[in-house]
Parts: sequence; structure tokens; C-alpha cells
Amino acid sequence: MKVHFIGIGGIGVSALAQFFLSIGHEVSGSDLVSSEITENLEKKGIKIFLGKHKKENIKKDVSLVVFSPAVGKENPELREARRRILIQSYPQALGELTKKYFTIAVSGSHGKSTTTAMISLILIKAGLNPTVILGTKLNEFGDSNFRLGGYSEANYQLPTKNYKLLVIEADEHFASFLNYWPKMIVLTNIEREHLDFYKNLNNILKTYKKYISHLPQDGVLIINKDDNNIVDNTFSTIVENVLSYSLRQKEAKKLKKILKVPGDHNIYNALAALTTARVLKIPDKISFKALSKYHGAWRRFEEFDLKIKNLKLKIISDYAHHPTKVRVTLKAAREKYSNKKIWLVYQPHQYQRTYYLFEDFIKVFKNALRPAQDKPSVDNLIITDIFDVAGREEKIIKNKVSSEKLVKAINNKKAVYLPTIEKTFSYLKKNLKDGEVVIIMGAGDIYKLVNYFTK
Repeated sequence: MKVHFIGIGGIGVSALAQFFLSIGHEVSGSDLVSSEITENLEKKGIKIFLGKHKKENIKKDVSLVVFSPAVGKENPELREARRRILIQSYPQALGELTKKYFTIAVSGSHGKSTTTAMISLILIKAGLNPTVILGTKLNEFGDSNFRLGGYSEANYQLPTKNYKLLVIEADEHFASFLNYWPKMIVLTNIEREHLDFYKNLNNILKTYKKYISHLPQDGVLIINKDDNNIVDNTFSTIVENVLSYSLRQKEAKKLKKILKVPGDHNIYNALAALTTARVLKIPDKISFKALSKYHGAWRRFEEFDLKIKNLKLKIISDYAHHPTKVRVTLKAAREKYSNKKIWLVYQPHQYQRTYYLFEDFIKVFKNALRPAQDKPSVDNLIITDIFDVAGREEKIIKNKVSSEKLVKAINNKKAVYLPTIEKTFSYLKKNLKDGEVVIIMGAGDIYKLVNYFTK
């Protein structure tokens, strides 16, 4: 069978494309621009069409077209496919897989990628051989966001026989996770996010409740007991089998000692993974060993030791793009590098997110620059232009918000606006000193700044 993916450069879509390739299908895909992801897919044998989408990219022998939720209804490839071929959105296609596997779905506003990675590495260490659809790249997966598994090689007691495990990130945007039918749901946290779609927290909570109701009668829900939006909304009444984890449990101290990734948020992620492993009867000894060897993932507090003008620098690349995730990541950085001068380069992601959470961003950045117990979280802040997400922006919103307005509202001389990656690098080159830390943060293309330090 030949399968074509529209928007194949997306982190989730690209993983699903690799799944179809790995089980023997011929795969092609299209995207507007080249990226590390599309380049890696080409190396694996996937035909990539770059640039403007064309109906000619849908060849006559294509049997299935899978499209990213970000693809507009008038996309010429989608229109052509709809006319003559079976089409599915990425969530619909992934949803079909969840029905065929014993699926563990990781959901929540933050921490999905790291928690999914941690769970996957524990399962692999335990010999459970999972297939994994991940929202980031792992060194352990050959610098990929996908792993093909199979039948288990271990004999742990599980809720089903003759199983194949699938571990996925279950994204809430566009209510995508309503397409999934997992046997286990891990719920990390819930916040006001994707307000361009949901409008308010109440709608977010209603959708989560509907999603959790997809669990079968013998399904398992694992929740963060410290998250008020989870606990206060009685998700535990929807299903019978509910387990919880908390930073107050004794295992948190042990995890803090052994984890190589910093911050309380990563202890939460590890506790979620540990709880999941216990449901599957995996001995704690295996889980702790796997967690102790986890070095992080692509753009998740990813650290580099680099030089510029003979200056030795620590560069951290991070995907954080929500005020809460920005705050906890900066806190973790300050705890790890307590005596270092820290620069933050932040690229806001999506005009609508920046607009709806504008006041939250101001508060986070003001607090980050303000001394707390003698040291601020960051010493200098650079904010670049907002990353424009194709197909997800409203023109009326784009006219109301900008990075310049954000810097002006922060109102701190240590916060500056620099529109581009190039100008940001020039500024850093002139002002950085030996031994300093630079955090490059955002969910857009700001990660490319790392490459400027290696030229």
C-alpha cells in the first residue's frame, strides 16, 4: 500500500509515517519547508515534496492520505485526495492503531514528551518491547521520534494476553485525543492552553472528561495528585481504577538524587513513569535503573558545551512555550547553575497563544528577571519575533500582539527585543563572557540558533 502524508514535517505526523514505512508500506509526504525531520525521513527512504502543496503530489497509486490537523480544508492535496482516496487526519489514523494495541496514552498540558520517553525506556529495559510514537527525538531511538516494537519478550503480569504495547503522546489540541482508545491514560497536569481552540478552562476540562471516558471498564487512569485542576474535577469518578502520584511521596527524594534531568517537573514526570511501570508489575529496581540513565531528549533541556571567540559556554535548548513551562524550566536551570550568569533567548510560539496568555508571560518574565533570594532566574532576556504557525493564526489577533509589545510590558532594561535569529546571534557574540549559560527556548525554529555557535 502507498501512503501519503500532508504536513509530514510535524513531529507527530513524521513518527506515524515511520510506522507505516516500518511495516512495509511505501510512504511519501509533503511539507512547506525542509527541516531536520524531513531530511531524516528522506534518508530513511520516504519521498518528500517540499514547497507549495500541489495536487500532483497525490499519485494515482496512493491508497491512503493522512493529513496534519494544521492543514487547511482548501489545501490542494487534501482536496484532490478527498475526491478519490481514503483520507484520515493524523489523530484518526493514530486512533485506529490504539484500537489494535494495548495502548498507554500520556496526556496533559506539559511533560508529555518526557513522560512518554521515560515510560518507554522503562518498558524497553523490562523487555516489554513497546512501539512508541513520540513528540521529540531520543538518542536511544537512533535520534528518532519513533520506535517499532513487537510482542513482549518478558513475562510480567499484564491486564491482557498476547499483547503488543503502544506508547503515545495524546495531544489535547483540536481535541485530537478524542480519537484515541487507550487501556491506560497518564494525566500529568491541566492548564489553560490552546485557547484559540478551547476559549476557556471549563471547555478544556469537559473535553478531558470525555477523553477519559474512552477507557474500558478494566482501564487504568494515573493522575498527578498535586494538580488542582485534575483533583478538583473528580476525574477519578469516571473510571474505577485510579492511581495517583505526588511530589510528597517517598520515591520523589530518591528520584531527585538519581535523575540527570533537573527540576521538580522532571521528578513529576519520573513519578508518572514509575507508577505506570508498577501497574504493569515491573520491579522498581528496573524502573529506577532506567530512569537513572535517562539523559533527556531533543529540545528538552538539551545541553551543549560550545565555544565562541574562545569562550567556553553552556548552551541549553528547550521546547518550553507556555508560561508555566518557561517558569519551571528557568527554575531548574538556576538550581543547576546557581553561580553562573544565565541568558534566556525566547521565541514566542504562535500569535494566539501569546495574545491569550500575554499577562501570564509578562508575570513569568518579570519574576525571572527580579532577584529572588539574591539571584534572578535569568540575568538577561532576549525575545525574538513570534513564530508564525501556518494555518493556525487569525489575522485580527496578529495585529494585536507582538514581541515588541511584550518586551515593553516587561519593562526591564535587561529585557531586549531582537527580531531575528541572526541579529540575536550577533548581539550574543558581542556581549557573552566566558563560562556563561545561554538558554535557547521556544517551540518554533529558534533551536537553529544552536547551529550558529558551531559554525
